[in-house]
Amino acid sequence: MVLAVGPINSGRLRSDDVQAAPHRAAGRPARNDPCPRSHRLTFETLGLSPDLLRAVAEEGYTTPTPVQIQAIPLVLEGRDVLAAAQTGTGKTAAFVLPIFERLKFHANMSFSPARHPTRVLVLTPTRELAMQVDEMARTYGKYVPLRVASVYGGVPIEPQLKDLRAGVEFLVATPGRLLDHVGQRTANLGQNLLFSATFNDEVRSLVGTFMHHPATVEVAPRDTAAEGVRQIVYPVDRDRKEALLAHLIRRDDMRQVLVFTRTKIAASRLAARLDRDGIQAVAIHSDRTQPERIRALEGFKNGDIRVLVATDVAARGLDIEDLPHVVNFELPPHPQDYIHRVGRTGRAGATGDAISLVSLDEADYLRGIQRLLRRAIPWTVEDGFVPVRDRENPPRPRTVGGRDRNGTASDPSRRPRAGGRSRPGRSAASRASGS
Repeated sequence: MVLAVGPINSGRLRSDDVQAAPHRAAGRPARNDPCPRSHRLTFETLGLSPDLLRAVAEEGYTTPTPVQIQAIPLVLEGRDVLAAAQTGTGKTAAFVLPIFERLKFHANMSFSPARHPTRVLVLTPTRELAMQVDEMARTYGKYVPLRVASVYGGVPIEPQLKDLRAGVEFLVATPGRLLDHVGQRTANLGQNLLFSATFNDEVRSLVGTFMHHPATVEVAPRDTAAEGVRQIVYPVDRDRKEALLAHLIRRDDMRQVLVFTRTKIAASRLAARLDRDGIQAVAIHSDRTQPERIRALEGFKNGDIRVLVATDVAARGLDIEDLPHVVNFELPPHPQDYIHRVGRTGRAGATGDAISLVSLDEADYLRGIQRLLRRAIPWTVEDGFVPVRDRENPPRPRTVGGRDRNGTASDPSRRPRAGGRSRPGRSAASRASGS
């Protein structure tokens, strides 16, 4: 989630005005045209100036996405905005472009810090997302003389202090490092923008305490994964998850596999195990220094690293173009985190696979995810990895449409009852799948 607060009326910031943003938003304008021809708009029709249009065109984009079509005019009007859109739909550009349009009248080439007060604050939950927003702000604002900087932990604070003292109009920050910088300074906050793929009821209640009659933008059903994400569950015993993951990677010759665990220890152990098994893997989590995280991401993007194992810190900070595979090695306890995880693939109209390895003790987590999605996730049992309670009488694997992996229609009499109620003889695989 990104909370973009701006414009700020002075360069001073008050710590109690800093709202930590728990979810993640990111994105670029999608290359695929999401709108019917009868409703097709261009960036020119949204009221952006030639300097911004030039930067957007140089990135190869001509057609705005639905969230951009709805949000950009509202931001230009000065409205507070609460925007929900799936990951990879261009939420970052939806607030960066209109903010630069509104700030261009303050742009100047002066060397005086007084001429460059902080006018916009963008809060992100992770360092990676702060770096991405910073990069996109520089890209889209390269023809507008406004200064951009980002502050986050894991790196020395001195260079950031130098940037801030020189004057910065557009500041991107993580909450902890921001508080290191601001101390007891004060500021008056004007416009508030909140962009995310998910908004739970607690967040929606919270925004009422600091947003002023916000305009709401929702371009997709609430709390859903992108249509291009193919989701599948593999029931498996917990102690065989590592072996099943390695088997699936080799069987399908997977490249660029992003794997999620719940804890930093689990991420490090899994990466080490895969590496020992001959599958190049590295872990990324909050205990890694920022240079280590950057090197891991670069190696993963360029193909030197086959598997990146991450905690949820990466679920809201990674933007890897055309990422083909996401694996939930462990399901998250909070269903919204599942949406953020699988949203790393299938971005901007692309397709991808979201695989979940589910043990019996995670059945409740899976049921919670399926309730949030308002649909059941297809599941299948991999040969040689039948959960231990099912090995004498393994269940028939199922996929979409009630058919097994060979396309044979499954026996309706063996399907679990609606509502997930248990019944005599119900298999462990069925219970683990949340069915």
